[in-house]
Amino acid sequence: MFRVDEQIWGLFKRNWQHTLTYWSVFFSFGLCIAFLGPTILDLRCQTQSTLQEITLVFFSQQFFMFIGSTVGGFFSKTLLSSLSALAVSTLIISVVFSVIPLCHKVLMLAFAMAVSGLAMGVIDTISNLQLVRIYQKNSTIFLQALHFFVGLGALVSPLIADPFLSETNCVLANSTTAPESKLRHLRNKLTGIHVHNVSSYHLHTEGEVVTNVSYAFWIMALINLPVPIAVFVLMYRERLIPFCSNRSPRLLDGDVLAMRSRSATGQLEAADQIQETSGHANLFNCCLHSNLWGQPLSFFGIHALGGMVLFFSDGIVGSYTGFVYTYAVDPPMSLAHKTAGYLTCVFWAAITIGRLTAIPLCYRFKPMRLLIISQVGVIVVLMLLLLQYYSSIFLFVGTCLLGLFISSIFPCMLAFTEDILDYKGCATTVLVTSAGMGEMLLQLLVGSIMHSQGSYSFLLCGMIFGCMGFSLFIMLLFVHHKHKSHLTDASESNPIPGKPEMNGGKY
Repeated sequence: MFRVDEQIWGLFKRNWQHTLTYWSVFFSFGLCIAFLGPTILDLRCQTQSTLQEITLVFFSQQFFMFIGSTVGGFFSKTLLSSLSALAVSTLIISVVFSVIPLCHKVLMLAFAMAVSGLAMGVIDTISNLQLVRIYQKNSTIFLQALHFFVGLGALVSPLIADPFLSETNCVLANSTTAPESKLRHLRNKLTGIHVHNVSSYHLHTEGEVVTNVSYAFWIMALINLPVPIAVFVLMYRERLIPFCSNRSPRLLDGDVLAMRSRSATGQLEAADQIQETSGHANLFNCCLHSNLWGQPLSFFGIHALGGMVLFFSDGIVGSYTGFVYTYAVDPPMSLAHKTAGYLTCVFWAAITIGRLTAIPLCYRFKPMRLLIISQVGVIVVLMLLLLQYYSSIFLFVGTCLLGLFISSIFPCMLAFTEDILDYKGCATTVLVTSAGMGEMLLQLLVGSIMHSQGSYSFLLCGMIFGCMGFSLFIMLLFVHHKHKSHLTDASESNPIPGKPEMNGGKY
């Protein structure tokens, strides 16, 4: 146990600045995730748009975040391109926060949110990919910490915005205002991509605009500003800014990993290790270097099944945060609006605590074991929520437990899948993209079903998604076994050139 701790601590000391930079970048990612829901009504006033029009900004951010996560791998070929993309993306987030108060048309706001979504997608892919490349078999711990900062940012963002939110209708027409309780209810209802059941709410679009939400965005822009500065400092330290230094660049990730592996085993050549840990800039290059057509079916199955597991797990997270409030205030639960408003905060707090708690657990348990516990826990909690649909107390307890169990699935699945595929970075782009797609599509699907079938279908959808995700995970374990057997057979039939063969226990 001490040896493992010493090894991981040694890895962290060698890469502490890279690691802290990627963690801080994910804090920016978390800031962007959660600010839109609480501020949406004030942004509606600012743009003087209808509720139906303002919900376009949700889709704009989600859709371009999916695109950003897809293309993020293209910027990961070298450390220079990776850090450059992160520096630009985090700087874009601060700029977007600064210009949002200047967007007085809904299309301008949708464009700003599309740009921020694109930056978020790039951040998501590159940060996960770089940590996997640096730490490889020890990446689970650092991925858990990485995703902890997402939850931290998602908790901080609404707290910053809350003092500046309007308590009454922020578009004054004929001196009429909406009751505070009505606006609080509507704000909570619009936390997710909820385009249904808003036509019954009539809010003025013409009149005097009175909102102070601009200060919240400017504060978030200032809070986020040290993040791109930290990325530029890291680039300067690694001598990757041409006009700042004429010295040669420091060792890149592949070189560091090669030296570390060579010193540990004394058998691998540096050139071979550099080629193994770099050169896979994106999914297309990865497939090219992996001899796509020569791969077994299990190679494709691992990518597809791993992506689909995260498709459903992140879909559950997105749909739960988007619609748990609506489920709570509708019959048969019928909670008070103010009480139900705490559910989303409880869920995000549980996810954040769960990822923090999972960091020490990763010392003792492998990702596969944590994944099994998390997947089973999610299904059990969703089943109990479905059976106890009339209990408001268990709704809060179940929300907390669901957040704790589902919090570790993404980082553990990423580390587990990359371990199967020998840490070439191929799986990271597929998994991040699949997770973003699930969060976007399943949230829309649940909203449509709840609109047509009633609020009870909310938990039923969650249970179905959980069972499908667990079934796909079981299939992934089976394919993993087949893939491992194939690699063993291939290594026995095709020994490594230049290596002496084993014969009776002697070389």
